[in-house]
Amino acid sequence: MIVCHKYKFIFLKTNKTAGTSVEVALSRFCSEDDIVTHLSEEEERERVASGGVPSSLYLAPWTAYHPGDWWRRLVKGRYKHTYYNHIPAQKLKARLDPEIWDSYLKFCVVRNPWDRVISQYFWRYRDIAEERRPSLDKFLDSTHARSLVRKGYELYTIGGKVVVDRICRYEHLEEDLEALRQELGLPEPILLPRTKSVYRSDRRHYRDVLTSAQREKIGEMFKAEIMLNGYEY
Repeated sequence: MIVCHKYKFIFLKTNKTAGTSVEVALSRFCSEDDIVTHLSEEEERERVASGGVPSSLYLAPWTAYHPGDWWRRLVKGRYKHTYYNHIPAQKLKARLDPEIWDSYLKFCVVRNPWDRVISQYFWRYRDIAEERRPSLDKFLDSTHARSLVRKGYELYTIGGKVVVDRICRYEHLEEDLEALRQELGLPEPILLPRTKSVYRSDRRHYRDVLTSAQREKIGEMFKAEIMLNGYEY
């Protein structure tokens, strides 16, 4: 997630939509005065190597710590975050200055839900040998599959209402980002690095992977987002 003051934009990061690649690319236009949420250590190194600023202004002040936060800090070594990768719009809006939320251009990226589920499946079980992975049916019944709704449609809507100004499509992301770049007045193209896609071992089209029952189950799970963005199987 990024809040860039110079170019007045807010990037809300959905899950399994090339969000990390977009965030790394956008951070090249940011400064240390902007809110840039933290990535993995490897991704942070890649961000800096590509000319982007490292994560900044995402940590919570000590005054915001509660007893549980102090326990996680002292025992687990975890800092409390005010802003984090997949923060939903509702929480972000509550934590930002209303003038910033109202005046900055807000955008996110969406992806065909059937394809997105397959991507999440391979990402989730990337460290497990293929013969030992849970079946796709079991995955669809898990919280990991349902989290895609929370980190997708429910992230860029509040009470079922879309609160971003632009929705970019994963399926033609470069074109949508170029249009966005021109609208924001960014001085250079938004060049996307390759990141987590390397974990997908099965490159078949989702139609060749899913059964009819799995297709219907995903369609029902993501019904609101499918209708909103006009996705078809």
